[in-house]
Amino acid sequence: MVFSSLSFLCVFLPIALLLAILVPSIRAKNIVLVLLSLVFYAYGEPIYVILMLISALINWLLGQLIGRAQSRSASRVALSFAIIFDLGMLGVFKYSSFVVESLNAGFSFEFIEPNIALPIGISFYTFQALSYVIDVYRGDVPPERNFMRVLLYIAFFPQLIAGPIIRYHDVAEQIASRRITLSGIACGMRRFCVGLAKKVLIANTMALTADAIFAASFDEVNIAVAWIGALAYLFQIYFDFSGYSDMAIGLARMFGFTYKENFNYPYISTSVQGFWRRWHISLSTWFKEYLYIPLGGNRKGKARAALNKIIVFFCCGLWHGAAWTFVIWGLIHGFFLLLEEYLPLRKLPKPLGWVYCMLVVTFAFVLFRAESIEQGLFFMQQMIFGWHFEHACVVLAAAQLTPLFLGTVGVAIVASCPIKGIVERHLTTSGALNAYEVASFALAFILLVLCILCLASGGYNPFIYFRF
Repeated sequence: MVFSSLSFLCVFLPIALLLAILVPSIRAKNIVLVLLSLVFYAYGEPIYVILMLISALINWLLGQLIGRAQSRSASRVALSFAIIFDLGMLGVFKYSSFVVESLNAGFSFEFIEPNIALPIGISFYTFQALSYVIDVYRGDVPPERNFMRVLLYIAFFPQLIAGPIIRYHDVAEQIASRRITLSGIACGMRRFCVGLAKKVLIANTMALTADAIFAASFDEVNIAVAWIGALAYLFQIYFDFSGYSDMAIGLARMFGFTYKENFNYPYISTSVQGFWRRWHISLSTWFKEYLYIPLGGNRKGKARAALNKIIVFFCCGLWHGAAWTFVIWGLIHGFFLLLEEYLPLRKLPKPLGWVYCMLVVTFAFVLFRAESIEQGLFFMQQMIFGWHFEHACVVLAAAQLTPLFLGTVGVAIVASCPIKGIVERHLTTSGALNAYEVASFALAFILLVLCILCLASGGYNPFIYFRF
């Protein structure tokens, strides 16, 4: 089940919210939300619900063992087992085929590739479970005795499928004690509608163009076609994923939870380092806290810090998908982060810094979207040297530049900028904030109606990050 579906909007969400409101005690609310989350996940992955339950149970038990361990070495053994189990489970289900395929291609082996379906959201809930056990080991949170609370933390449906990646200490108090309020429901619904509009009205429109261009034959792609496809995907992935994060944050707010932001207008960044402070914040924070710093961070000299960053971005790319295109995408970002350490790229005038950063991000996303390294490199080449204008290229480019596409690009550019914050600050000083609040709720309702109309005439439209 996806948030941008009529079954979720018209059936699941109203029922879930009504039950959460009517159930009196916080313990009963947690049980209800766990059951609803399992139903939500089982709607698309009925078998793999068992896998998620096993993951949650084992990590909860290991957290208990760490909390009760009589020595540091005993707790370290329990932690090691958790890391081996979580990463091993992720490796089997997500990377086994990739490893066998790479070995066959690199060494001319003939191993049979395992045909294992990828459980939806496994990368997200595995990282959440692992962070809980590590935080217990570090003493950042006490081991939770109530399994249902840990299960709710891992399986809560707003963030279950595609994040944000939540840390247990950020929500432990909210799981134990929270209130569902009318203002929380209203504000959460408004945020949800904004995210839904990002997905349905912007990302899905951009996807039509990106899919058409990346499915084209090489002789149909020139500099114009390649750039149209690259920019379409640039906007598609941002509004698809930030839209999901908005919906998750809004849904959590409706049920009494407060999540941290996952995006902060990354396309206004003037450096790659700045981009990663704004893009998928929960993931970059996770890798910093649980990989970069344990590897030594920048405490062991520049050479070791550089190696640590390369390792982090290699793992970040691999986390996104079992393909070398994702790995190279991560390494591209790691390379330019290192380059910014040694060259004064972060000291460029802001306009030049923005151009530099967006060129890196756009070219890297081309490889991220490509079906193969060959296709990705070809598109990159055409974006620079594709100054040929055969009839097939002109026809394909013209077919994509529809009024709907161009209008959506204009909206996407505006929505990628922090105009909302500027307007709110101005209205706060001018005393017109109340009128703005009323207008924002009215606009959210209009967006919801438009989205429902679009969904009623469309089909299945999964989020990009579902496959991660």
